[in-house]
Amino acid sequence: MALIIQFCLYLLLMLGIGYYSMKRTNDNEDFIIGGRSLGPVTSAISAGASDMSSWLLLGLPGAVFAAGLVDGVWISLGLVLGAYANWLIVAPRLRAYSEKLKAVTLPTYLSNRFDDTSGVLKIVSAVVILFFFTLYVASGLKGGTLLFAHSFGATEQTALIVTTFVVVSYTFLGGYMAVCWTDLIQGLLMLCALVFCSLLAFIATSGSGADIIGANPKAFNFTTTWITGASLMAWGFGYFGQPHILSRFIGIRSVEDVPRARRIGMSWMLVCLILSVSIGLMGIGYNVISPLDGVSGPDGNKERVFLALVSTLFHPVFSGFILAAVLAAVMSTADSQLLVLTSALTEDLPLFGRFDDQQKAWISRFGVAGFALIAYWIASSSGGTILAMVGYAWGGFGAAFGPLIILSLVWRGMTKSGALAGMITGAVTIFVVKNYVKVDGEYFYELLPGFILAFIAIILVSLMTTKPSEETLQKFDDSQVGHNAIIQVSKG
Repeated sequence: MALIIQFCLYLLLMLGIGYYSMKRTNDNEDFIIGGRSLGPVTSAISAGASDMSSWLLLGLPGAVFAAGLVDGVWISLGLVLGAYANWLIVAPRLRAYSEKLKAVTLPTYLSNRFDDTSGVLKIVSAVVILFFFTLYVASGLKGGTLLFAHSFGATEQTALIVTTFVVVSYTFLGGYMAVCWTDLIQGLLMLCALVFCSLLAFIATSGSGADIIGANPKAFNFTTTWITGASLMAWGFGYFGQPHILSRFIGIRSVEDVPRARRIGMSWMLVCLILSVSIGLMGIGYNVISPLDGVSGPDGNKERVFLALVSTLFHPVFSGFILAAVLAAVMSTADSQLLVLTSALTEDLPLFGRFDDQQKAWISRFGVAGFALIAYWIASSSGGTILAMVGYAWGGFGAAFGPLIILSLVWRGMTKSGALAGMITGAVTIFVVKNYVKVDGEYFYELLPGFILAFIAIILVSLMTTKPSEETLQKFDDSQVGHNAIIQVSKG
């Protein structure tokens, strides 16, 4: 009963934030990017929380529990390098350039950047977002299903319904501001959950005589082949193309806020990754002392290791708050992704152009509910792990948009045809490699070839096609006015 009360209180808090944000949301721009009004702390933690999701508390500890440090170390290293480069290179430029182009979504930015009067860039990029983000939301709902099923003994179907309702409720009300403020709370909850769980797990396993290496000989081995190592680190490439993270750059209050946001976001990320990997290792040790319910055995799910440790180590009163942090991890990504999905629907597809901004805001709200239902159906019918589902969507965005975003911000000679070629090449490569290319004995992440081939395609096609118009080049040049000052600020 105590656990139910704690979850209800948490849900009421999220709904309260959603209602408060709704009162401050006047039009669709407010609903999608909050009027570019949020400061560095909220933007940074929100970006981190929406990035890590249930993967941080469920997927990563589960991967370390199963395979040892090889996955945790190399994926984490790639993510840290990619996230830092994203904050340093992309964030200040995209914030300044998107405002100059009057763009509030990624497809609109690309369309305006290349003066695409045909609308093909906007439509293709919106379609890519609709496809991969629906899969991404489904992975978040699957994480929520694990939580509710583990905590309440509910069936997976019931757990999935509850998770979907919770995520949709406050996002429907408050849009971007509700998402960012709830993500701030959820990011801090996730950090607290990792700190206390790792601390108690360390106390429980230290001096117990638990032989981690005996239980899993590969636990502390992080050496691997160059293909597997490069593929694991290639997860870092994904940051440059994630629309829900890039939207935080577009919506931050000013370029001057970026350096502080970068420091805050990277500090949060480093601590969380280290603790998450540690929990996976300590879960191996604790499982030797006392088998973790629902984790080991032929029917066990290794992605439950964090949940099992919390249930075992914490008093029920406190475990409710810790498990609420897992719910936070689920919601902090799913809500952001639903928001990007519905913004692609109302802002980037030529379906609702005749409606005014207030009408679009309501269409966006109902779009949140509609896409959540589609993701619910995918999650209920998919048998894949959270890590696998996240990896597919993450790779799709990283390959389709990553090279495109980087080059659009730094290369004057990039053309519309080059942008389109890169987007299509990246998305197609992800699909083909994921489904048809295997390397025996190796982990070969489809983002690695997808990112490289898309980068090459953009450069080659841009060099062979008609240069941008003088008007387009002038827009690019104008966006570079004060460029050195912006970069100096971003390095501060």
